Amino acid sequence: MDTAERVLAYGGGSLDRAGPLRTDPTRLGALLSEATSVLLPMWRDRCLVDGHGPVRLSAERAALVRSAAGETVFLGLDGESAVFAADLSALPERSAVEMAGAVRSVDVRALVGRIEPADAAVLAYARGLLHWHRQQRFCGTCAAPAVAGGGGHLRTCTGTECGRLLFPRIEPAIIVLVEAPGRSGRCLLARHAGAAEDAYSTLAGFVEIGESLEDAVCREMGEEAGVTVTDVTYQGSQAWPFPAGLMVGFRATATSDEVRVDGEELLEARWFTRAELRDRVASGRPLGRVDSIDHRLLTDWLAEG
Repeated sequence: MDTAERVLAYGGGSLDRAGPLRTDPTRLGALLSEATSVLLPMWRDRCLVDGHGPVRLSAERAALVRSAAGETVFLGLDGESAVFAADLSALPERSAVEMAGAVRSVDVRALVGRIEPADAAVLAYARGLLHWHRQQRFCGTCAAPAVAGGGGHLRTCTGTECGRLLFPRIEPAIIVLVEAPGRSGRCLLARHAGAAEDAYSTLAGFVEIGESLEDAVCREMGEEAGVTVTDVTYQGSQAWPFPAGLMVGFRATATSDEVRVDGEELLEARWFTRAELRDRVASGRPLGRVDSIDHRLLTDWLAEG
């Protein structure tokens, strides 16, 4: 399998984020008006699409969209072209769609597999950044309004005695494929609250303040499934801007077969053999979301035996 095939969804984007340009408002203003620049319109965490895919605007229509946008952010450079994203969330959906020359709005996740991975990465990046702006309109310390700066990559509190700089938050979470002890060739999957009757996935949870990623693995497996684990091994990470996640994948080995779900986040957990998972795939049941690191953890494990 080549490197491109190993890149997880929403990662590996080819966009040059061009950090130094963020501090040059004059240059950014000029780039906004350049004929080669591209604007990606978004509406309430959804991208706007036409019959060819996600809309990419330039010239006159881009200027019209910017005039109605709540925020316009600089994403980076695609070769010589500057790429921006604009948030039309303040408009009714139909108005946003028409203004962008689109036909409808679509969840970014629904486009994975239908567009190039690098394009999905840019759209997810735009989605996460614009979502943060809508949620961070005020300072969390003094409650004064916060204004955007740095090409959309920071906000500054306007309070005269505060002036705090606010940056987009990343919410790290661990996601774990737990193997049974010994050579049984089994992994632990769980059915989460709200999931369909036969929908199983790997276990996951958010990292808390004051703990390492490995600490979070051990705590979450114990809290949710009553499983003590050892041999915690990093497998990879995935950008997950829905709205601001970073999924960090691990494997771990349980010290016993005993499982005790918490009954709140997890309704059921059981051990699956590779043969059972292959049967599920053959019957059309997916191994997690195809755009998620959960799917990669499971397919890699299946490939080993």
